[in-house]
Amino acid sequence: MGLRARRLGQSMSSSSIICLVAAGFLIANSAVAFSQEGGKQPLRLVQTIPLRNVKGRLDHMDVDVKGKRLFVAGLENGTFEVVDLQPGKWVRSIPGFKKPQGALFVPELNKLFLSSGDDGMLRVFRGDTLELLDSIHLEPGPNRVVYEPKSKFVYVGYGGKDAGKDYGEIGIIDAQKDKVVGDIKVVAHPSELLLDKAGKTLFVFVSIASKLQVIDTNKREVLSTWPVTSQRPGDAAFDESTSRLFIGTRTPAEMIVMDSKSGREIAHLPTPESMDGVYFDARRKRIYVSGGRDLQVGFVYVYQQRDADHYDTIGKVPTRDGAGTSFWSPELDRYYVAAEATDKEQAAILVYASQD
Repeated sequence: MGLRARRLGQSMSSSSIICLVAAGFLIANSAVAFSQEGGKQPLRLVQTIPLRNVKGRLDHMDVDVKGKRLFVAGLENGTFEVVDLQPGKWVRSIPGFKKPQGALFVPELNKLFLSSGDDGMLRVFRGDTLELLDSIHLEPGPNRVVYEPKSKFVYVGYGGKDAGKDYGEIGIIDAQKDKVVGDIKVVAHPSELLLDKAGKTLFVFVSIASKLQVIDTNKREVLSTWPVTSQRPGDAAFDESTSRLFIGTRTPAEMIVMDSKSGREIAHLPTPESMDGVYFDARRKRIYVSGGRDLQVGFVYVYQQRDADHYDTIGKVPTRDGAGTSFWSPELDRYYVAAEATDKEQAAILVYASQD
């Protein structure tokens, strides 16, 4: 870089160099400047909450809306971190996990379900005191955890290569008794689980196979298997009002819009590299996709749904070095991005407010 600058200095006037530097500055900051026509980004950083002594990658999150607490998986730390959102501060760690990943808070049962992949455990804590209530042993690889309130079942994905098998599984847990009551085989380890509002359909995204499997939860069987044309589909969101699934893929980095009834792909839009979070803001009809883990700068791409088949990219919001995982809380109207620790900064939760 320095040699190139010296050579430019020998062959160009000082005014030309100033123009070149200015142009480079504008290019480097073009992503930051990208916004709606009104010049306002769709997300605004309103708070940064430091996570003390948390090293390495941060993974999935969930929120206790009434108690204003955020639970964050410290994947390499072996902990789940607890953040008090009211004053905006870290309050404690829950230790003892091997590759902590999925987090699920169920207020009606006053329970917190936390999964860890390497020991194949789903641990159940009392919601208010965080006292350990039960430990449910599954197979290696527990990751995503979702709750169906009518049946009071928890669904958790695991298995596949993590368990030395050529198929994955969806474990069905009685959330009242903390007991395994069944399982459903899927093509490989599940990377994402989404339920419809009726609790009758479970969408299972399988990254390694680039497929989506549709499960009838009453029959406990796979009804359909659909290919995803881009590779490594991971996180996803669902707009049931338009029957549209929003799927983040990594190769290439895209957000795919899919018809949830047929598996037909409607649209492909560029998205951040190292995608690690997809959420749908139903009130504003927006999709948020975060990415940037292992990269120098993370981003949140924001898309506006014009109708079921048409979408516009309305923002590319810069976050922080290595920030990838995110979580959207419609009840709190806040978007949380987990930024891992770097040489310059400690780990933190970046809190964003949506701007209409």
